[in-house]
Amino acid sequence: MSVMVRFSPKSMTAEQYDAILKKERELGVHPVKGLEFEVCFGEGDQMKVSVVYDSMEAFEEHGKKLAPIVEEMGFDVGQPEVFKVHNTIHKT
Repeated sequence: MSVMVRFSPKSMTAEQYDAILKKERELGVHPVKGLEFEVCFGEGDQMKVSVVYDSMEAFEEHGKKLAPIVEEMGFDVGQPEVFKVHNTIHKT
């Protein structure tokens, strides 16, 4: 079953998000196996991220690799909210 994980840090800029994503790519962490889609949205220092994974296990596996990266960068992504996905609709 797919899950959506929403990260709502107290403060995050687009530049900080981009730096995390760049580091993940450099280390071969991203793209993540089991990732259905990821969206970063908001403005200023109030950026949020929602990620849909094909399973809870995919999210947990990504978390194991992502946590050291954000810790090394001194960044607090906050406590993610996890939701079971009922349905997704994709553009055809």
